[in-house]
Order: sequence, then C-alpha cells, then structure tokens
Amino acid sequence: MKLRCERDILRDALGVVSRAAQSTSAGGAQVLSCVQFVLEGDKLRLTATDRERTVRVEADVLGMGDGSCLLPASLTTDIVRSLDPGAVTVESDEEGARINAGHSQFSVRTYPEEEFPALPVVGGEALSLDGRELAEALRQVVRAAAKGEDRPASLSAVHLQAGERGLRLEATDSYRLAQRDLVGTTVLGEGEQVLVPARTLEELQRLLSASTGVAALPPPSEGQGGGGRTVRLRVAESYATFEVGSVVLMTQLVNQTFPNTASLFPPSYPNRLLVGKDPLLDGLRRMRLLTQEDRSPAVRLSLGGPEGLQLSSTDPERGQASEEVDAKYEGSELKIAFNPRYLMEGVEAVQGDEVLIEMGEPTKPAMVSGGEGDPYRYLIMPIMPPRYG
Repeated sequence: MKLRCERDILRDALGVVSRAAQSTSAGGAQVLSCVQFVLEGDKLRLTATDRERTVRVEADVLGMGDGSCLLPASLTTDIVRSLDPGAVTVESDEEGARINAGHSQFSVRTYPEEEFPALPVVGGEALSLDGRELAEALRQVVRAAAKGEDRPASLSAVHLQAGERGLRLEATDSYRLAQRDLVGTTVLGEGEQVLVPARTLEELQRLLSASTGVAALPPPSEGQGGGGRTVRLRVAESYATFEVGSVVLMTQLVNQTFPNTASLFPPSYPNRLLVGKDPLLDGLRRMRLLTQEDRSPAVRLSLGGPEGLQLSSTDPERGQASEEVDAKYEGSELKIAFNPRYLMEGVEAVQGDEVLIEMGEPTKPAMVSGGEGDPYRYLIMPIMPPRYG
C-alpha cells in the first residue's frame, strides 16, 4: 500500500476514527487499539473498533498502490499531528509501515490484519434524519444517561422509540430522566424501539458539531437537512449505523429493557416556577460553591415567599450561602432541594431564555422544560438535605 495526501486530511480523519480504538491500557486485544488502513484506487478507508462501537472514515487521497495495513491508532495519530503542514506519504509492506513528510521519517510496526474483527454488514433501507435537530436532541438527552461500568447497560444507553409525536429519545440514570421528541420524524415503525449506547451517541453528537474539523466531512450547508448535515440511519436486529457525510458510525444495540417512563409524568403540577435561564444558572453556580457530592450535595429552592425564589446551600464545615432570583411563581409555599449539578444540567439543556420548573410535593420528581409544548422534558428527583442547627 502506498498513498500521498495532505497532512490535514489524514490528521482529521485519524482524529475521528481513533476515538473508537481501545486504549493500550484497557487490557483487550492489541488489534483493538489499532486503526485499519485500506486503500483502493484514490479512496482511503480508515476503520477502528472496540467491538461495541466502530467508526469508519473515507477520504480522497492520491493512491500509488492498493493494499491495507493495521497501525497503532494512538501512535499513528500523534505522529501525523506532529508533522508540518503539507504532503504526507504512507507506505506499508511485510516489514512495517513508513510515514514520511518533508524531512521527517517514521517507521511504525504493523499488526496482523487477520486478527482484526470482522465487522457485520448492516443492510436495509437508510432513513434520513435532520442532523441539526438530532444534534440538539442528543445534547439535551445523552447527559442523563448513567456513567460508569457498574450501572446496568440499559441505563447507560439512550432509548429511541416511535412515539405519538414522532421519534422519542430518552435517557435516565435513575436520578433524573431526559426526554425529547423529534416531532414528525418517523424513522422507526409503530411500536419499534432500540437502545443505543450513550457513548456512541456522544460521538455522533461530536460529528454533527459545526465546529468539527474533519476534512473528509463536508461542512453544514443551507438546504441540507433543514440547514445542517443529514444523518442516514440503518437499524438491524443487533446493530445500527449512523452515516454522516463520509463517516460511518456503527454500534451494537443494547439487548435489555428500558424502564417504563410513561407513568412518571403526571397530567399537571400544582406549583409552577417561571424563571430566566441565565439568572438561575448563575445563582446555582454560586450556590454550588458550598456543596460537596459526598457530604452536602443539596441546593434548596424556597418558593412562595415575598422574594419569589430564594436559593440556599449549606456546608456545616465551611459556611452557607443564599441568593434571591427574580421569578414568577404560582402555587403554595414550598421548600424543595436538588442536586445542583443535576438541576443545572437540566436547565442548561433548555432552549430559549426562560425555564419552567413544575413541582408537586417536595419528595416527588419535578419537571424542567422550556414551557408549554416544549418537546424537551427533564424529570429530576429532589433530595432531602440534612438539617443543621
């Protein structure tokens, strides 16, 4: 195999694909920390996988001899990033691979290609999604998925299902639940649902970001998918693929049952708080300075008094803080406490300048949204702060 291309094209393609490779410290097979180069004509295909998630990128290069090789992802990416701008030559044979640019020359060990996992072919019809709308939905929902390998796989995934209004995305870590409807989007059949690992959708969200530097990926353009990139989705029994330009993201689906969330949303709430998004976030950031996850993780909201909304937090060893925030409140006098990080993440996800927080009893979940008719809803469980003094 031998090819030549601009440094930036190879650097950007490797930057995307190498994120799917396992780190060398993960304890898996060495080939899972590699990226596969396949050259056919003037088309270079780069692939990396950790078995659960696979990323493939195609780029146009100057082909000088078809072939393939398997190179360590992290080292190869670092080498290409370190090179001066300009033409890069990559050549491989039985003895290894050579990466040359200007006065820089590298020889890199290759790995046996026969050990690289065979990847499934996900066929079926490719269904189109508006990339801009999907990216916003992922920004709002993925944050609520559970983190850490000790949590059930169903809670570390995003649930996609055909809802009454269109495609519904939801995620929960059992302390909060984020839900977003893509109104009018019908890529799944009636009653169809899939569970996609959250980290796969985090990668998809990165790909859809307008700031991505992937040279192989065309930038968003007006008239494409409502003003953003179009995402092509294919779903099979155990796998799904998301295609964005020249990038293909393949993932195993989670074979578990997502919690039934329909009963968690009451038809109405007796207490409603309407508050500016930025003033609330600013106040919560200040209150969070006196909270600690392991000891005093609560910010209390006091509602119904003359101040409208009062935020407060207390740490018995460091001090206390309080702040009044201009807000409109309808309901009975109420004191309710939340984990500030969870509350802030729900508020940050709201589109627009105002946030509606609807509450019942101080021990029941509250709902955060942008107001009536908002396709985004965020349920958060209150916590009972310790009593001091």
